[in-house]
Amino acid sequence: MTLRLHDTASREVRDFVPLQEGKVGLYVCGLTVQSEPHVGHVRSGVNFDVLQRWLRVRGYDVTFIRNTTDIDDKILAKAEEQGRPWYNLAYEMHRELDRAYAALNVAPPTYEPAATGHVPEMVELIEALVERGHAYPAEDGSGDVYFDVRSWPTYGELTRQRIDDMEAAEDADPRGKRDPRDFALWKGWKVDREPATASWPSPWGRGRPGWHIECSAMAGKYLGTAFDIHGGGMDLRFPHHENEQAQSRAAGHPFAAYWMHNAWITTAGEKMSKSLGNSLTIPAVLERYRGIELRYYLVAAHYRSHVEFSFDALDEAVTGFRRVEAFLERAGVAGEAGSVVLADLPEAFVAAMDDDLGTPAAVAVLHDTVRDGNRLLADGADAAPVAARVLAMLDVLGLHPADPAWGGGDEAATTRLTEAVDVLVAGLLEERAAARAAKDFATADGLRDRLKAAGIEIEDTPSGPRWSLAQAHGKD
Repeated sequence: MTLRLHDTASREVRDFVPLQEGKVGLYVCGLTVQSEPHVGHVRSGVNFDVLQRWLRVRGYDVTFIRNTTDIDDKILAKAEEQGRPWYNLAYEMHRELDRAYAALNVAPPTYEPAATGHVPEMVELIEALVERGHAYPAEDGSGDVYFDVRSWPTYGELTRQRIDDMEAAEDADPRGKRDPRDFALWKGWKVDREPATASWPSPWGRGRPGWHIECSAMAGKYLGTAFDIHGGGMDLRFPHHENEQAQSRAAGHPFAAYWMHNAWITTAGEKMSKSLGNSLTIPAVLERYRGIELRYYLVAAHYRSHVEFSFDALDEAVTGFRRVEAFLERAGVAGEAGSVVLADLPEAFVAAMDDDLGTPAAVAVLHDTVRDGNRLLADGADAAPVAARVLAMLDVLGLHPADPAWGGGDEAATTRLTEAVDVLVAGLLEERAAARAAKDFATADGLRDRLKAAGIEIEDTPSGPRWSLAQAHGKD
């Protein structure tokens, strides 16, 4: 079987062939750390986390770079509104983002560069573009430097647009531009409106980098002038990724061989965003659901499909995932996370993942396997081998229940607590069984209701009652 991925540039699902055998360079545009991350933000992190996990299971040595933008117009404006230094806001929101990723078991990248730590590399890249005739300093004295889109004949090839059909860039006063679609590589310091700490020295005067040049410079530093995969949300295709590709190739860098984009999460048919006021922050959602449940909800949809977020849909996903957990609990198999090889996985699961990360089909295989395991348990047979395959699939998707990322804490203490609860529940179940035998159904139902009120669910099976912890979730 061959791994096949959808390439935005060619608009085709094609065989993945790395530039260097056995190694993969993966760059993903991270977030601008201006406010708390919401569900729409972390979808990209989850989707590309699944990609890097699958590449590693596939045997590749992955260098995964995911940047953060910690200086831009929005950060400066929001910090001014709040009466705080811009770098304080960016630092705090970066920590919030780290917590959100950790809560959803998004593995840290190989390195996570911040834009403000790579200004010299950006200045060097801009200088190369000016020398090659693809960029120019504005003549209006602003200190801005622009990329000349008409100097690059293939500008627009990523999104298949003609320059004349594009809207003008909105990142600076058009008076300094040769063409309204030219975009800023460097923004001169606005002495009367911006703090001095938000500016750096350059050949064109003090200022700060434009958004697009940041990723080109950071990708080049850590992955080289040519690398395998560049990813991000579909909203970044234009202008961000179009501009990245143009400026990088105009500087003589081959840049990304594959472009991959995840779709939006929408609410009421509109992209989830802060500006629309329909965002759902991760801390708020995690007050009602476990991180592993939210991750399952995000993973179960194909990364290129739009997701219309609703709590009803999330509840359904939670119910499906809890069936998987219930099977593993009954099978009595725990296992360890992080040790999966291809041979551990069902062929249908591998085929699904190799087909452009087909997680919906992969999740269907997961549930089919769980049903097979439940049938074995009902027949009194050994379901441990089936449970091991289930755990292997969960591991690939970042959903292994035993992964330390889910905050297991002191395992020994957890085990002791579980044993103690088991003894107490067993006693109540014996009382309930005696009441049922005596046809005292009122007492039996009362005992069941007491257990349910304590967050313990009872399942009556041919071999006797089994209990499990109910997870608090759902709408208020």
